[in-house]
Amino acid sequence: MAIPLLNYAPSCPNTRVEGFEVSTDERPKVYTTENILSSSDMKDLIEVAYRQIFFHAFKWDRQVCLESQLRNGQITVRDFIRGLLLSETFYNSFYEKNSNYRFVEQCVQRVLGRDVYSEREKIAWSIVVATKGIQGLVDQLLNSDEYLENFGYDTVPYQRRRSLASRDEGETPFNIKSPRYDGYHRSMLGFPQMVWQNEVRRFTPQEKSAKAGDPSLFVDMARNLKNARGTVSPRVSAMNISLSSVPYRK
Repeated sequence: MAIPLLNYAPSCPNTRVEGFEVSTDERPKVYTTENILSSSDMKDLIEVAYRQIFFHAFKWDRQVCLESQLRNGQITVRDFIRGLLLSETFYNSFYEKNSNYRFVEQCVQRVLGRDVYSEREKIAWSIVVATKGIQGLVDQLLNSDEYLENFGYDTVPYQRRRSLASRDEGETPFNIKSPRYDGYHRSMLGFPQMVWQNEVRRFTPQEKSAKAGDPSLFVDMARNLKNARGTVSPRVSAMNISLSSVPYRK
């Protein structure tokens, strides 16, 4: 018998309480099939869905069959999101590289558009993963009232209430706050790596830059002259002088 979902107390009122929304640059744009007018709009919607679930999709990660079905109206956006969550890319990149608790946190952020309320919610969804598997977790999240009320069948999930009128800056995006790999796997892969592709150039203000005739402009030239070795005349010893080369009077 499957264990029912444990009860957890909702918190984080930013995503639960409806308030006066102020349009800012940080407010996410809602992508839905209800206002698709051209093929380019559908292309943008698909790219946003990939960015929401995968953060970035390479050519190898793209689900061509699901994209074709979505373009032809055979499946809804909710079905497309479900296919991405059950894909091999999501399994290898998120489930295998994280614990069940962190995997649940990643799924809640990407599917429901909010942070987990508490550790009790992590435990509740982790039990679903352990008893019903990944497919059971995905189906229960997509069939939840919270998902259907906020995104329905035609809207791509997004981070809800990221920007509030009472704050100057919005919340950090999920993709930055919760990276794909956990700290343990990042250390195994050697992350982070600081690789400079080009030479780092330092900016010097114009008033502090050297003028013509400044001695600092000739430092490199002076160093080269100091390290350069001039032509040294060979030392002549009396032991290696040939008598035939010595001038003498006849």
